[in-house]
Amino acid sequence: MRIAVVGATGRIGAKLTENLLTKGHSVKALSRGGPALDALVAKGAEPFLGSFDTGDGELGRFFEDADAAFLMVKTIWEGGDLHGHYPTVALRFFDALRDSPVKLAVSLTGMGSEVSGNTGHFQPFHILDQILNRLRGINLVHLQGGWFMENLFAWIESIAQHDRIGWSLDPNVKTPWIAIQDIADLAAKEFDTPTDRHRSVKQLGIDYTMTEVAAIIGRALGREVDYRFIDRSDREVETVYRERFGTLEQWVYDNDTLAALNDGRVKFHDDRPALRTTMEDFVKDTLRPLIEKARTDAVKPETFLTWSAQG
Repeated sequence: MRIAVVGATGRIGAKLTENLLTKGHSVKALSRGGPALDALVAKGAEPFLGSFDTGDGELGRFFEDADAAFLMVKTIWEGGDLHGHYPTVALRFFDALRDSPVKLAVSLTGMGSEVSGNTGHFQPFHILDQILNRLRGINLVHLQGGWFMENLFAWIESIAQHDRIGWSLDPNVKTPWIAIQDIADLAAKEFDTPTDRHRSVKQLGIDYTMTEVAAIIGRALGREVDYRFIDRSDREVETVYRERFGTLEQWVYDNDTLAALNDGRVKFHDDRPALRTTMEDFVKDTLRPLIEKARTDAVKPETFLTWSAQG
């Protein structure tokens, strides 16, 4: 099968491309260039310069000789157009795919993409799915990924300095977590056994509360790590954030995201594929060495997350 991979040199795209090449697929790799693309070309990928995130390149030609496609949008966490980026990229996908020979598209979306309304970080995924669903002649698989386990890197300094994770997710709320390698592996399997369904949704992740995540990290480190709930309705917390760490727009965006999780609007169902990587595995093999290194490195400038871990 000839597969066009968007974001082929990214964290997920590179692992997926290597996986597909190993299995004997022909891969057309979209990237803005550089050593990472050169490395994939050396392994057999065909390069195509461009980016759907920026609109650069002859994107209308990217899918013109492909049987299938992998789609994903770069997530904007800080600054930029928080809500407009995903719809813009989705429309670029739509324009490039609608007259292409592609018969199967696997799209990496996010948890909560089936929920309409104001859900913060999850709202753009809903718009992405709705736009792609307008592609009539393509079987489309929406892979709803949970939080990336690699997102825990954001708390490395908090754990190294204070043995604590501070965040505003309710301590009793379980959310799904998945390692990037597992996403790439599961995406590759979709091309091994192509679906005959016009539209399908698969949810990816293992559920943990933040209290459970902190306890797992503590066991791996051999010392107690706790979870501190940060009440975002506290005006002092908002004031500190807006004066020292971020904008009002980002504050509201994050509030909407966490509210959608805490009140149960965004959640996963029980029917999910088994994953190779548990949180225990990820913490032991990947996160623990980084935390131990951070304990001996120079202290980095304070962030909202390290501020939240104090007290």
